[in-house]
Amino acid sequence: MVNYNGKLADKDAYYLNSRNRGFLYGDALFETLRVVNGKIIFWEEHYLRLMSSMRILRMEIPMNFTMEYLEEEILRLFTEEDTNKTARIRITVFRNDGGYYKPQSNDVSYLISAENLEDAFYILNEGSYEVELFKDFTVSKNMLSNLKTTNRILNVVGSIYANENGYDNCLLLNDTKSVVEALNGNIFLVKDKVLKTPPLEDGCLRGIIRKKILDILNKIDGYECVEKSISPFELQQADEIFITNSIQGIRPISKYRKKTYDTVMAKDILGKLNAAARFN
Repeated sequence: MVNYNGKLADKDAYYLNSRNRGFLYGDALFETLRVVNGKIIFWEEHYLRLMSSMRILRMEIPMNFTMEYLEEEILRLFTEEDTNKTARIRITVFRNDGGYYKPQSNDVSYLISAENLEDAFYILNEGSYEVELFKDFTVSKNMLSNLKTTNRILNVVGSIYANENGYDNCLLLNDTKSVVEALNGNIFLVKDKVLKTPPLEDGCLRGIIRKKILDILNKIDGYECVEKSISPFELQQADEIFITNSIQGIRPISKYRKKTYDTVMAKDILGKLNAAARFN
């Protein structure tokens, strides 16, 4: 089932039409998050990012769009869907029908869907995971690139490229040729025990797990974290590289070209991330 504006409907029901602005123009935002035993992991961070993104896109935020209301709507679907105790939730917010590039209204609708997940908390998959640079198209260095909009055609084409060439993922470049992120998440590079991730100014997604890792480690002595541009040259000099997103948590990269990587830091950080998830 799905939750469409507070009403539960079958996944195959015709609840959207040909005038949907998310379909026509990518005029929509979305959040993907985990629910574990009736608890939304890092819900406050997801909610605040969604509200901030709606403001940036000049969407009208409904009066009832409180954190408590949306949490209730997510969990209501989770119960009705009869999912496992762990689920992947996607909430999509789109501007209502009407207009062309210029909308007739800034009012919004929402759609919530759920899928089962096997693992309650994040686990580290240390299997083979090879990546390559995707150079056909680049990420723009502006605030829109920080938002999780439904305009993900670059990620789609990059995923096709990775599949056609036998890679598990690709790393994206911005228009000044800095490495920005992976197709499905932020990236962290470890070199000589220093953790490095691209700054938001480079055009990377304002990722929830990216933020949590920086927040956690900046409060602990013995860790050095920097937000700084990453050049393609640095990839082969790194000790570790890993991808972060709200569904997988941390996904280590095992190989880039002829370079293979460790997972020492990734294992250590994963434990701290799971601890934060349990008590958020």
